[in-house]
Amino acid sequence: MTRRVPVLLLSLWLSLSLAGPPLGADPGNPAIDAVGHVADLEQAFRHRAERRISEEEFLRMSREPGTVVLDARSRERFALLHVEGAVNLPLPDFDAGALARLIPDRDTRILIYCNNNFAGAPVAMPLKAAPASLNLSTYPALWSYGYRNVYELAPFVDIGQTLLPLAGLERDAANLQVQR
Repeated sequence: MTRRVPVLLLSLWLSLSLAGPPLGADPGNPAIDAVGHVADLEQAFRHRAERRISEEEFLRMSREPGTVVLDARSRERFALLHVEGAVNLPLPDFDAGALARLIPDRDTRILIYCNNNFAGAPVAMPLKAAPASLNLSTYPALWSYGYRNVYELAPFVDIGQTLLPLAGLERDAANLQVQR
């Protein structure tokens, strides 16, 4: 038995060392940190588990002073349809300066949502593959920049049934069709 343990350890070491460079190894580019990214993901997702809220709670919190509803979708999709009162900062534009200008106080309550929270708007809010949902990138990105007071809309709701007020070009066009 004692001989088997070293053999198992040796075979594990060999398989790991032959598998390629260690996670996060990025020679020559200190601006990319895969190990830090994975650590932030783990922390953010533990935190997120307690911060997914109902539509009713999202609506109530969105009306409270000092709360920011953040839409991280593209400007084009935001213009088509968004939660009324939301501010738009597309995820590719997240950086320390842009976030500080939009939300200077990192303790500000931030509510997020994404395409995958809404059914019935295939142009403005097309569904993404569930593992690629924008909330799954937005929450940890905010975490990485030091924002901890973040809440995420949890349910999947139909835009025709939602309690949340929606605005945008697609909503305006739908209202015009109903009025005619």
